[in-house]
Amino acid sequence: AAVTTLTSIRREPPRLRHATKGLRMTPPLHSAADAAISAAPGVPMAGAGLGVPPVPRYLEQVYWWAYVHPNAVQLFEREWLVNLILFGNYGRLRDAALAELGETISGRTLQVACVYGNLTPKLRQRLATDASLDVLDILPIQLKNLAAKLPPDERVALMQGDSSAIACPDASYDQVLLFFLLHEQPEHVRRGTLAEAMRVVKPGGKIVIVDYHLPVRLHPLRLLMTGVFRKLEPYAMDLWDNEVEHFMPTDVRPRSIEKRTYYGGLYQKLVLTR
Repeated sequence: AAVTTLTSIRREPPRLRHATKGLRMTPPLHSAADAAISAAPGVPMAGAGLGVPPVPRYLEQVYWWAYVHPNAVQLFEREWLVNLILFGNYGRLRDAALAELGETISGRTLQVACVYGNLTPKLRQRLATDASLDVLDILPIQLKNLAAKLPPDERVALMQGDSSAIACPDASYDQVLLFFLLHEQPEHVRRGTLAEAMRVVKPGGKIVIVDYHLPVRLHPLRLLMTGVFRKLEPYAMDLWDNEVEHFMPTDVRPRSIEKRTYYGGLYQKLVLTR
């Protein structure tokens, strides 16, 4: 889910430990979709009661069908459907991202935006005993859905927040994961997200990005994906027209960038080292 609105009035955001079953989520109500889940049991939401601004208009207008409406979660939270949308590549791309984080993941990890499927549960399974995972998303419904997929774990925190204005100090994380997020964001939000990722990752830490990429000219799905993007994902063509580096901040550049493409160039994995 795209993550785009200020979460907290505090510099160090409140963190929710996913450690106790049966807690009640009480986020501010942003929309009818949020109202529909406000009374349902789940984990409480970081930022609740702190005046979290409304969900950004572009997210409600463009991606209501995928992330905002309660029926969207019921529809898309199916492993086979996620894999179908990615033409059978979900497991491959998920495992490629996790491999960059390590067989055993140490330190502090930030996942920006919830993801349908089992990416986050598998990431949690790799955490070292003294490691931690924070997951940031603007939509309470997405955080509630993720909480239902995770067992109680003191190492995991769910935070309602803004990818383009993350409320935490500089150099807070050892690694940051952006999994199919950037193509869903308008350019100014995408630039802010990348700038914040660079800010919150420690020197020597890495940012792992998996997203769409311009496929080879004769790719059999190129015409189909062009139509899909124009109809359903209007910001995604930016990643066909530009390298991700184009949206990086000019004042803080990564020390190195490793890139690999998949499935005839339709997908890419970037590893940015600060």
